[in-house]
Amino acid sequence: MRLYDGGRVPNSRRVRIFLAEKGVTVPIVPVDLGRNEHKTAEYTKLNPLHRVPALELDDGRVLTESIAICRLFEGLHPSPPLFGQTLDEQVFIEMWQRRLEMELFLPVGHAFRHLHPAMAGYEVPQVPDWGRANMDRAVTYMRQLDADLGDKPFICGNALSVADITGLVALDFTRSIRIAIPDELINLRRWHAALSARPSARA
Repeated sequence: MRLYDGGRVPNSRRVRIFLAEKGVTVPIVPVDLGRNEHKTAEYTKLNPLHRVPALELDDGRVLTESIAICRLFEGLHPSPPLFGQTLDEQVFIEMWQRRLEMELFLPVGHAFRHLHPAMAGYEVPQVPDWGRANMDRAVTYMRQLDADLGDKPFICGNALSVADITGLVALDFTRSIRIAIPDELINLRRWHAALSARPSARA
């Protein structure tokens, strides 16, 4: 296997953190988006959508969605379980993974793509009003997430899951577009600080 990695790109980082939590290493092929390496003919053969990460399997097939890549490694390396073990755990992790992706991860990404000057050549046209609307949407969901977290160490209770990883990556990415976590959201800030302190967060 070979993992084509986009560096600071949130979806690439999500996979690297997941692998770090699993204690799994795979050969990594850096893809420099600043040099448009994701649009070369070679990479286009791997992923015509020009997105990272991409996992080239030993049989030549290519897996290109970050959560699908994580699910593959969950199956290959079940411990520690990051998608849950029992059916009860799995369905709630799936629910929180979906919520965090749709209500936080994606809005932050939309805000970045439509407001950051560096994205002007990639997001054509940039729609600043849409970017600002997604900034507001992200902060609105932060308030809900703070209430949902309460004093739980992880979003699904007492064990880290892929949903926590998605939340960490999304919150870290807010810095790129200057979306501040409101000071009064103490549960969210505590959760983010604890996740950030894990060795995997440096992946």
